[in-house]
Amino acid sequence: MKRISTNLPNYDLSYHLRLREWQLNEAQNKMAAQTRIKDPRNDPLATGHSTRFQSREARLERYSQNVTRARGELSIAEGNLNSGLDVLQRVRELAVQGANGIYSREQLAYMGDEVNQLLGELLGVANARNGQGNYVFSGHRARTEPFRVHNGRVEGSRGTEVITGVEYVGDIGRGQAEIDELQVSDYTLPGNQVFWAEKQQIFAAQDATGYRVQRNAAIRIDGVQIDLFQGDNVFAIIERINGSQAPVKARLDPVNNSLALEGTYPHQIWAEDVGEVLQDLGVLSRGDGSPPLNSADSAAVYGGSVFDMMMHLRGSLYRGDQEAVGGSALRGIDDSIETLTAHLAEIGARDTRLEVAGKRLAWEKPEYTRLDSQERDLDLSQAITELKMLEYTHQATLATAARILRPTLLDFLR
Repeated sequence: MKRISTNLPNYDLSYHLRLREWQLNEAQNKMAAQTRIKDPRNDPLATGHSTRFQSREARLERYSQNVTRARGELSIAEGNLNSGLDVLQRVRELAVQGANGIYSREQLAYMGDEVNQLLGELLGVANARNGQGNYVFSGHRARTEPFRVHNGRVEGSRGTEVITGVEYVGDIGRGQAEIDELQVSDYTLPGNQVFWAEKQQIFAAQDATGYRVQRNAAIRIDGVQIDLFQGDNVFAIIERINGSQAPVKARLDPVNNSLALEGTYPHQIWAEDVGEVLQDLGVLSRGDGSPPLNSADSAAVYGGSVFDMMMHLRGSLYRGDQEAVGGSALRGIDDSIETLTAHLAEIGARDTRLEVAGKRLAWEKPEYTRLDSQERDLDLSQAITELKMLEYTHQATLATAARILRPTLLDFLR
C-alpha cells in the first residue's frame, strides 16, 4: 500500500510551480528571439524545412554575388574590346588610304608609323588589367602578362626599334562563375582566341603513313583529351580527333603524308601530349615544352594573330607595297575586326544570360525568405496572449497555494 506523507502536497506544488516557471521562461525567450523555434525539439519538422530554406537563401545570395562579379568582369572585357575595335577601324582606314595609289612611299611610311603606334595601343588593350590587378585576357594565369613583345628593326623603320613579334604566354582557361545549382557561366576570354585573326594550321613534316601508337596514350587539344590506343595508325588518330569536341580538324597532308591540324575558327591551337604521340608525328617538339610555344621546329605553322596582321600592314606601308596593302594586309585587318566583333557578341550574349539569371535570383530569394518566415516566425498577438495567460495562472496558483498550505508552528519548529 502506497504511503502518502504530509509533505507530498508541498512536493507536488513545487513541481508544478517550477514547470509553470519553465513555460513562462520559454514563452519569454521566444518573444525575445521573435521566433517560435528556439530549439529543434520545439518543432522538428519545421526546423528541417527552415534549415533547407535558409541554406537555399545563403546559396542564392552567393549566386547573386557571383552574377554581379561576372557581369563586372565582362563589362571590363567589353570596354577593352570596344577600344581595340576602334583601333582596328582606324587601322583599316589607313589600309584603304594606303591602297589608293595616290600616296608617295614617304607618305606611306608615315602611315606605317601611325599603324606602329596603334599596334602599341592594341597591345596595351590586350595586356589590360582589372581592378584587382589581374590580366583580363591571360586565362587562368591571371598574374602573367598574356602577350610578350619582341622589339627590333625592320625595313623602313628608319633605324628605330619597333615591335617585331608578339607571343601569347597565357593559357586557355576561362574564369567561371556558379550562377545556380550545377550552372556555370564563363566571364573571361583567353587572349589567343580574342586577338587571333586566322584559323591556325600546323603541318608536320614527318611521313606518318607507317606510324603506329606503341602503347595506350592520349593527346589534349584545346583542353579536350583524346584517348588513343595501342596499334592505332594515323587514320585512326585523325578519326578520333575529328570525332572529339576539340575545335580542330585533322587530315593527312598529301604533300608530305604527314598529320595536319586546322582550327575550325580563328584561334591558336593548344596541343599537348599525354605520352609522345604528337612528338613522334612531328607536330610537337621533344621535351617538356608547354603550349603554345611547343610546335616542332620542322612543322610549318600558319595563321596569325591580330598583331601579326597589323605588323604585316605596317611592313607593307614601310616598303611602299600598295598591292600588299590593299590585298593580304587589308584582308588580315578585316579578319581581325570580324574576330573582335564576334567576341564582343559573345560577351553581350553572356551578359544577357547573367542579367536574366540575376533577375530570377532577385525574385527567388524573397520567396524562400517568406517560406522560412512561415516556418519560424512567431505570432506576436498569440504569443502575448499565451504569456499573459501563463502569468495569470501562475499568480493564481501561488495565491491558491498560499491559502491551502498555511504554515503552522510545527513548520517553524522542524
